[in-house]
Amino acid sequence: MLNATWLETFTVLCETRHFTQTAERLNMTQPGVSQHLRKLEQQVGQTLISRQGKSFTLTPAGEAVFKLGFSRRAEEAELRDAIATDSPNNGSVQVACSGSFAMMLYPLLLPWMCASPNLSVHLTAAPQAEIRAGLLEGRFDLGVLGADPRHARLEAKPLGREELCLVMPAGTIPPVSFADLEALGFIAHPDGYHYADDLLRLNFPNDYPGAERLRLRSSVNQIGQIPAPVAEGVGYTLLPRSGVEAFAERAKLSVVQLPKRRWHDLWLVFRRGRQLSARLRYARGVIEEAASQLR
Repeated sequence: MLNATWLETFTVLCETRHFTQTAERLNMTQPGVSQHLRKLEQQVGQTLISRQGKSFTLTPAGEAVFKLGFSRRAEEAELRDAIATDSPNNGSVQVACSGSFAMMLYPLLLPWMCASPNLSVHLTAAPQAEIRAGLLEGRFDLGVLGADPRHARLEAKPLGREELCLVMPAGTIPPVSFADLEALGFIAHPDGYHYADDLLRLNFPNDYPGAERLRLRSSVNQIGQIPAPVAEGVGYTLLPRSGVEAFAERAKLSVVQLPKRRWHDLWLVFRRGRQLSARLRYARGVIEEAASQLR
């Protein structure tokens, strides 16, 4: 890598075409300018100027190095401007969360994106283990997890909690028995069996046979489509509140409150010691707003 100080001295020399003026501009001596030129030529391995009395012309190598020096100066100026402004509306943001939370969060991010053409927001719906790994590897800037990861390189802030819901067709009148659920049939999804063991076992301890023995009516692995059969009167399912509220036909669903309720914690997680940029602080605010709608 070329020495940045020698390269800048040479760039100024190419602009002034005069050793004395270069020394004055850089607050150096004329022999100092000549020394920087010699060291840069040694580093490049080629002569950069062709002297003609008190003037000089650039060699082909000199022209290439001057172009590089001018380009690096522009890049450095651009970098300094970016650091100085730290605008919330420029740059890239990588956020990861559950599929249900993503459905609620993304519409809240859209107005920010519409108003910020230089902003790039990437929202990834992923399992908890993938979010944690992505945060540690630097692939995600911010993540929403269901528990404090308690990792030395991660910092976690509580966002609140969201309820695990029994979702049934609109018009369902509680109380609901386990026999009522079996008559409808379960709409399964990747997290559904875990949710069943969590909520149904708690409320129907004498009747619940285990998730693997539930009467299965259908299975869906697309988070946005899980409530669709329930909305049409086909089966019941179990989802976090965010997955219910984000469903387009929410009016066709009933959230039936069971005697014993369950909530899942929500934690905002990012790499420990990282100073959040303006855009990440703004994204954090939008995530907190989404979480507040679940209380």
